[in-house]
Amino acid sequence: MLVNRAQELSLTLATITTNFPSLSPIPSKTTMRGCRLYSLSFLRLFRPLSHPQVGFFRPLIPHPTPRLPPSFSRLNFLASSSFSTSPVGLIDEKEGEENWDLSNNENEAFSFEDGDGVFAGNDMKHLVAPKMEVKELEELPEQWRRSKLAWLCKELPAHKAGTLVRILNAQRKWIRQEDATYLAVHCMRIRENETGFRVYKWMMQQHWYRFDFALATKLADYMGKERKFAKCREIFDDIINQGRVPSESTFHILIVAYLSAPVQGCLDEACSIYNRMIQLGGYQPRLSLHNSLFRVLLSRPGGSSKYYLKQAEFIFHNLETCGLEIQKDIYGGLIWLHSYQDTVDKGRIKSLRKMMREAAMEEGKEVLVSVLRACSKEGDVEEAERSWLKILDSGGNIPSQAFVYKMEVYAKIGEIMKSLEVFREMQKYLGSASVAAYHKIIEVFCKSQQMDRAESLMKEFIEGGKKPLMPSYIELVEMYLNLSLHDKLELTFLECLEKCRPNRTIYNIYLNSLVKVGNLGKAEEIFNQMHGNVTIGVNGKSCNTILDGYLSSGDFFKAEKIYDLMCQKKYEIESSLMEKLDYVLSLSRKEVKKPVSLKLSKEQREILVGLLLGGLQIYSDAERKNHTIRFEFNQNSVTHSILKRHIHDQYHEWLHPSGKPTAGSDDIPHKFSTISHSYFGFYADQFWPRGQPVIPKLIHRWLSPLVLAYWYMYGGYRTSSGDILLKLKGSQEGVEKVVKTLKAKSLNCRVKRKGRVFWIGFLGSNSTWFWKLVEPHILDDLKDFLKAGSDTMDNYAVESQDINFDSASDSDEKDSDYSEDDNS
Repeated sequence: MLVNRAQELSLTLATITTNFPSLSPIPSKTTMRGCRLYSLSFLRLFRPLSHPQVGFFRPLIPHPTPRLPPSFSRLNFLASSSFSTSPVGLIDEKEGEENWDLSNNENEAFSFEDGDGVFAGNDMKHLVAPKMEVKELEELPEQWRRSKLAWLCKELPAHKAGTLVRILNAQRKWIRQEDATYLAVHCMRIRENETGFRVYKWMMQQHWYRFDFALATKLADYMGKERKFAKCREIFDDIINQGRVPSESTFHILIVAYLSAPVQGCLDEACSIYNRMIQLGGYQPRLSLHNSLFRVLLSRPGGSSKYYLKQAEFIFHNLETCGLEIQKDIYGGLIWLHSYQDTVDKGRIKSLRKMMREAAMEEGKEVLVSVLRACSKEGDVEEAERSWLKILDSGGNIPSQAFVYKMEVYAKIGEIMKSLEVFREMQKYLGSASVAAYHKIIEVFCKSQQMDRAESLMKEFIEGGKKPLMPSYIELVEMYLNLSLHDKLELTFLECLEKCRPNRTIYNIYLNSLVKVGNLGKAEEIFNQMHGNVTIGVNGKSCNTILDGYLSSGDFFKAEKIYDLMCQKKYEIESSLMEKLDYVLSLSRKEVKKPVSLKLSKEQREILVGLLLGGLQIYSDAERKNHTIRFEFNQNSVTHSILKRHIHDQYHEWLHPSGKPTAGSDDIPHKFSTISHSYFGFYADQFWPRGQPVIPKLIHRWLSPLVLAYWYMYGGYRTSSGDILLKLKGSQEGVEKVVKTLKAKSLNCRVKRKGRVFWIGFLGSNSTWFWKLVEPHILDDLKDFLKAGSDTMDNYAVESQDINFDSASDSDEKDSDYSEDDNS
């Protein structure tokens, strides 16, 4: 019977070939036995889908949704960079200072005692989803319809998006909702889910389309299981927009897809979907889902994870409310998160420890170290001593962080010699002190102004060959400044430059020292050096320092120049200098006023265009009156680590206060945004008119060498062979206009489409010509990484290494998702 059915299908396929001459496949010569085996395989493709149980709603859990901090707000997944749960140190001591502050021990992730645990991705059986009922092919009354559908089932999976859409468009005269549904279901049966998604998107554009909740759910679940989170999320949003609540399976699978994706912002999205699953859907997530989300929250370093405390508490609340098992790592992880907060809630930590004791759970070393960390911030010596004794009684190795926190506890109450005793005890017990321990003990003695001991420890630190040294050098020069030991300060500064990468903080301290001793000639030289080096740069503190020196010495001409620079940069002038400055400017008939109207300079406008071409995002409010520019840099990229400081300085007057360094800190976050302002309306209309990136029609007027340089630094790469690639998102027409403009500048290039991203490649000698054009505008510290034909390459460029310009483009037409991650 199966053989007869297979022969019938073979005849059907032959009939289809004659009915569609323009789209018919090329016949191949096969033996009868081969055709029969193929027909049997083809027949198996039409097996019915399984029918899961119908979903139901559970009562809502009365708990407010925790609000994430502004720095972790919802993202459109258009970021060019990807992240790992623990930052990878690609920059050595001579390359940057972004990750050198290790004294807080905030680069450590939580250590789970039970290893990997049970991941929610392995717990998807019996998830509630609606039934999916589809007519089988043989149930259709018309023979011609069966024949055409069978041909489409065979043909569509073999083609890419563009051809698939053209084939479907050719069938518009006869195809119906039921036919397109069958095609999508068939693609899911044979695990061609990408093709099924394209058929589904094509269906939505037809006049006869009616929303099918069961089909959308099944397709979303399949896309999520393949970790294509962006497509799964798109269908998820379609279901919400239709006024329906997604099924439990869709919520669960989408969260798992987000947790499995190494893309920035996915964790925030997973938290958002988790909260909606409980509050919108009324579902009770499985224990494995609670635990998996909690684990990912704690898998990041403490300095990043601490912002997720409210989300972690929400998960803990749901576990309690649902009567689910609360594992030991959940208690320990929550205590760990609380210990990293700037203001520690000792009462909450105490109650969590009490819950652990009531559940007969023993406090592990991770919990005891977390308690020590909390005690170090409060100066609670008694509790710190009790925790320390418990660590000793637990046996095994003592974590190095425990020594550091104990040192900090004694320093907090002024017993610095006891801190030194703990430091020496650490050296004896572990064989050598950690870098964080050296940072802390040197900081302690510098703040207490015990110069001899601080210098002795610094010498010991350097001779030990440990790095980074910069935090301790900063502590030393600050101590010398406070003690007015300016000669020692200068010698330490010069020594630091030999061993470490230049840093604005230590330059500002040295500049302040020079101004205090009246060495304005040297101070001017240092200031110009800072201003000329974009990786160091000047800020409001630098300008106010040199301005104070000029005003005090009576050099009013140079003071006016600094005033003009501060007006240009929109830096705030210290109130103590305003009275003197008022007198100076009145002599030259200038009015002392701080610019109040924000306006982008010509250089800022060109840089912004280059960054937007490279993937910069603009968010608009509902009325599209005010717009926010979101700067995001890959924290694992050497290029981005250097570029972000320069960009932060360029647009500092536009930045939201949350994106500015805190007082006394010079660390620039890898994500920051501007204030919401109507001034950015032009760029939003040109580059992000409907919340998606497009290429402006007038782009040919804006591709100056400066624009190309910043496009290259932000969204470009140099391959291992020395070729230069630029990433671009938009329409085919827009890309062609960009290529035409480049060729008009004698820059020959090739284009390859990979998913939803176009890559413009300058290959061979063309990369040299491109480099000659943009080199004058490339930051000095990036030239070695970006120079065409050079051997030095940023590790971040590995994602572009598999782009072959000789192969056909992987197009994906009519797709509204612009995420470039392969898993999307």
